[in-house]
Amino acid sequence: MKKSFYLSLFFLSALLTSCGDTNVVENIPDGSLDTPPISGYFKKRVLIEDYTGTWCGNCTRVSYAIEQVKAQNDKVVTVAIHNGNDPFHFAGIAPLKNLILPNSPLALPVSRLNRMIVWTFPEPTNVQEAINLTGNNSGLGIAMNSSIENGNINLDVNVKFALNYTNLKLVVYLLEDELVYFQRNYTTYYDNVNPITNYVHNHVLRASMTNILGETISGNTSAGSSFTKNFSIPIPANVANPANISFVAFLVGDDNIALNARAAEANESQEFEENP
Repeated sequence: MKKSFYLSLFFLSALLTSCGDTNVVENIPDGSLDTPPISGYFKKRVLIEDYTGTWCGNCTRVSYAIEQVKAQNDKVVTVAIHNGNDPFHFAGIAPLKNLILPNSPLALPVSRLNRMIVWTFPEPTNVQEAINLTGNNSGLGIAMNSSIENGNINLDVNVKFALNYTNLKLVVYLLEDELVYFQRNYTTYYDNVNPITNYVHNHVLRASMTNILGETISGNTSAGSSFTKNFSIPIPANVANPANISFVAFLVGDDNIALNARAAEANESQEFEENP
């Protein structure tokens, strides 16, 4: 009886010792839309990149869909990437085009959720697809602080981690709002008016402050850590009104899908959107 008892203790001790050498699997929370907030995790936003043009009469379909998403959910970050014969044409669009459509031309309109996910046509009837990518429990949070003065931009992008990550890349955009120009409209949206005169174009991509496909984060990206990326650049020459500058920052993984995103106004000082 004693021999059996001591053998049991031996095997139990060996089991406990071996467990100390195994990898612990993290208890990753459900990131879906309706999961309640969990302390220490962050608000989860969806990134919508809208490839568009003032000349593109069908592009108003996507802009209308974005308005519908925003009317139902506040966890939305949008970027308008103009292309073609357009006063807001973004000259550095080629790497993005080759990423999302490597074997096809960029026939507008094109839209992507979290950079790589195709937003199902017709987008205005598939608003829920975008909303479903928001939530309360992202494993990383973003906060930005900026100042614009004397023709220069200073921006700090802060990232904090609630989970362990590897091979992350940071993308930071400089946008401009309130650019007034006509917009072709071949849809029934916006009262069937074509062209829409004095259309206000917002969230227009003016410059990428990082490599547009992202810059690798070389620092510590384990749970509980944080890092800051500092930028100091002159105001880009294509910006019409510095007062209308805004920023977007997001992080992508190996699959180039955005894990979380955040927008910030100029001269804004943000806190992390961390769950209490």
